[in-house]
Amino acid sequence: MSKAAFRSFEESTADDWAIIKDELPVTQALAAANIIEQLKMLERDDGGFPVNRLEHSIQTATRAMEDGRDEEYVLCALLHDIGDTLAPMNHPDIAAGILKPFVSEANHWMVAHHGIFQGYYFWHHIGMDRNAREPFRGSPYFEYTEEFCAKYDQSAFDPDYVSAPLDTFVPIIEKFFVPQTAAATAAYTAVR
Repeated sequence: MSKAAFRSFEESTADDWAIIKDELPVTQALAAANIIEQLKMLERDDGGFPVNRLEHSIQTATRAMEDGRDEEYVLCALLHDIGDTLAPMNHPDIAAGILKPFVSEANHWMVAHHGIFQGYYFWHHIGMDRNAREPFRGSPYFEYTEEFCAKYDQSAFDPDYVSAPLDTFVPIIEKFFVPQTAAATAAYTAVR
């Protein structure tokens, strides 16, 4: 594998950037494996909730899948809290940033705003305004996000619910995050 020769961007050449450009599918392919590993890390923390963060994420995705939602929506349901253990205070931004290049505007908006919409169900118990989502009511995605939280997110803390295993969702993650090139597939297979 070739590598660029520069020590700073100022020194870089078109040949250096051609090498880097050719490696982008390989780097992108690693994203799928990293996403799966990050999801597995959610199992280590329950944050005091009735289920750990991985189970909550899988339960949210399973509920969406069983309700007939498309793969993109299910992917968003699965990854909506992937940033919980990295940045608890702004975890929606982490998930939205990961998903933005790969999902519709509606699904991106839903993931980016789910935190404030989810607050409707509990913020009044912790001294916050449960209606903080109201300034967003003019958005074309308000009801879409409201429905996501009502049907899938806020109800996905049931320790008796039987979720699909994480492996059920791996093909969906791969579909969205692994570019379909031989080099990317080889890179992804090597890390898996």
